[in-house]
Amino acid sequence: MLPVIGIIPAWNEEKGQFFVSRCYTAAVEAAGGVPVLLSYIAGEPGLLAQLRLLDGLVLSGGGDVDPVYFGEEPLPGCGEISPERDKFELELARRALSRGLPVLGICRGIQVMNIAAGGDIYQDILTQVPGCLKHQQKAPRWSPTHEVIIEENTRLAGIFKAGALRVNSFHHQAVRRPAPGFVVSARSRDGIIEALESSGRGFALGVQWHPETMWERDERFLNLFKALVDAGREYGKNK
Repeated sequence: MLPVIGIIPAWNEEKGQFFVSRCYTAAVEAAGGVPVLLSYIAGEPGLLAQLRLLDGLVLSGGGDVDPVYFGEEPLPGCGEISPERDKFELELARRALSRGLPVLGICRGIQVMNIAAGGDIYQDILTQVPGCLKHQQKAPRWSPTHEVIIEENTRLAGIFKAGALRVNSFHHQAVRRPAPGFVVSARSRDGIIEALESSGRGFALGVQWHPETMWERDERFLNLFKALVDAGREYGKNK
């Protein structure tokens, strides 16, 4: 059986539409998984029913996270919020992490994963982190624009077999305080956390960049999805 990998879609409030970039589903397919788009079903029974179907989960990119979820009032730099997505995704992430479902967080997804596990984020690094680099590039989405330094002896280092990597960048929020049970596995030159992973045995890994738009030009980035699918395959054997 091929591992079933759930993907969180974004939500267009005005049009009443779920949507997700084809890049996510293509990456999961190329890695050997079956991508399934999830729905913001209200209530615990619907949420748990979706979780039972999955062997892995992708927390995808998107808008900002409401700071109420990490105990803050909104700052002027905080951007567009999706209340329905925040409520569903954070609860889904908490449940997924608690049951050991393999999770890959991408951009917003690393932030959601960290908040769900008890950490917090910067609402706006441009105003909260003096001297930060440009993290909202104007180059094409597939183009790497800054370097990240990967920590030795981490899962991320094992995936990329490298101590440094150039990545793309489309964010103004970022992990500030890692959640308990997580360790930093990469930072950019300005100190911004670019990757976070579980310090335990389970697969929970988040990256601040967008590997789904890079792997077709640089196959190394597909390794993140392969690692998720491989972990999902093992998880599925024990469901």
